[in-house]
Amino acid sequence: MKTKLEPEDLNLATLAAQYSDENKARALFESWRWPDGPVCPHCKNHKQKPIYKMESKPGTKEANRIRPGLYCCGACRKTFTAKVGTVLSDSHIPISKWLMAMFILCSSKKSISAHQMHRMIGVTYKTAWFLCHRIRYAMGTDPNAPKLTGTVEADETFIGGKGDGKTKILRQTPVVALIERGGNMRTAVVSNVTQKNIGKALNECVSKDAILNTDEHLAYRQAGKQFKRHDTVVHSKYEYSRMLEDGTKAGINSCESFFSLLKRGVHGSWHHVSREHLPKYAGEFAFRWNHRSVTDGERTKAAVGMTEGKRLTYRQVI
Repeated sequence: MKTKLEPEDLNLATLAAQYSDENKARALFESWRWPDGPVCPHCKNHKQKPIYKMESKPGTKEANRIRPGLYCCGACRKTFTAKVGTVLSDSHIPISKWLMAMFILCSSKKSISAHQMHRMIGVTYKTAWFLCHRIRYAMGTDPNAPKLTGTVEADETFIGGKGDGKTKILRQTPVVALIERGGNMRTAVVSNVTQKNIGKALNECVSKDAILNTDEHLAYRQAGKQFKRHDTVVHSKYEYSRMLEDGTKAGINSCESFFSLLKRGVHGSWHHVSREHLPKYAGEFAFRWNHRSVTDGERTKAAVGMTEGKRLTYRQVI
């Protein structure tokens, strides 16, 4: 019989019931961020020298001076908490509400608006808006992550109002999706769909040994020559999948599936997304896509692990 709640067993009800207490929520956050014990965010000391948990005896003068969850590094002699060095830094929001917000975002397939978040966890709208942006920023793909390999599908869509006449290009923002078939994906927000922008996104995210699958858009023609093979489908002739001689299929249906989810988030949850914040919104959907085969609790644990080394201030967001 299990005595400890595992991430795969975590749901919203158990999170609210068992981890609404701040001390328990802090302990859960620490165990997810430091599975092998505390690591100093200042000097990266981990078991080379002792790290002490600073505690005070009740009734003493120091009882109210030492905040809960405070550690002291034996190497650099600096103090820190589990929030330091993450997107939670300098936040006055309780960790229990941070975990609740992370779980809600990680488990909402079509995302959630800041207005609904502020009603659900009991914070102001301004706080919920900034909170969600910091979580999305943490979900963003590490630029040093391995490049996509195997068969990689590439396609683009436009987010924003359709506009009319001269305003059409100004109101719509292209989002490029790069999906390793059966694996992970990356997104890129570009100013316009050109050979230069598409080529840059492909070079940054896709291995040259990959087989590239696209539609007949001319922006992929020159960039596709750099890869092992470039297979296309002709949408103008109603071709969406084609069987190749080696038994594989050419197509970009995975990209179409991702775009359908992203647009449902835009139309159903957010209603409007600015160009400045669109990379974070697209990154949120990419994070859930990359962790689609795990439970909501395991996905939340992965999101906590991705908060390491990331910092986003309110001034940067606005």
